[in-house]
Amino acid sequence: MSIKSIHTDNAPAAIGPYSQAVTDGHTVYVSGQIPINPATGEFAGATIEEQAKQSLTNISNILKAAGTDMSHVVKTTVLLKNIQDFAAMNEVYATFFTAPYPARSAFQAADIPKGALVEIEAIAVLD
Repeated sequence: MSIKSIHTDNAPAAIGPYSQAVTDGHTVYVSGQIPINPATGEFAGATIEEQAKQSLTNISNILKAAGTDMSHVVKTTVLLKNIQDFAAMNEVYATFFTAPYPARSAFQAADIPKGALVEIEAIAVLD
């Protein structure tokens, strides 16, 4: 097995000792993405909708750098600052995926880095 780190300037740089994503040859593991716009270094907005869209856009850009796309995502994990934001996040989430939808877990987290409202991680397969 050969592990390869994935990096793109179209997603926020890692803020610690981790990669934006890694591949093991057939699978891409995308680290949790908070809603930072990589062009500005700031949150994409203050609402759960704006932040969920940016987190998912970051994932999409990382997957593109890895040679795949959102249609190959098999599992996501969504961390929400407030579980009451689930329905609004879900509306945005639905615009990024088509059937068959990835498996998903969603949790309320006590605190998300930098005070974000959402963090999303993903696992995708490569062709």
